Amino acid sequence: MGNYDDIINLPHHVSKRHPQMSMWSRAAQFAPFSALTGYGDAIKTSAQENEKNYEQPNDDQDYFDQQSYDGDGYEQSGYNGDDY
Repeated sequence: MGNYDDIINLPHHVSKRHPQMSMWSRAAQFAPFSALTGYGDAIKTSAQENEKNYEQPNDDQDYFDQQSYDGDGYEQSGYNGDDY
């Protein structure tokens, strides 16, 4: 005998004392809410300000100019071919 075999086929209970809640009220009861009013707007404003202040390099060439590579594409101070 399973856990709910004694109640699984019983008819759905409808209260005579309390009116049934409308679908709209039920949806509003379980809808997400904003506990911190205005927090989302503050985050968006902060992100926009940070994007304005961030200096992005012109292109990736600046990074590669700082690296030293030999003709095979390996960093000179790294792989020498005998490491395996």
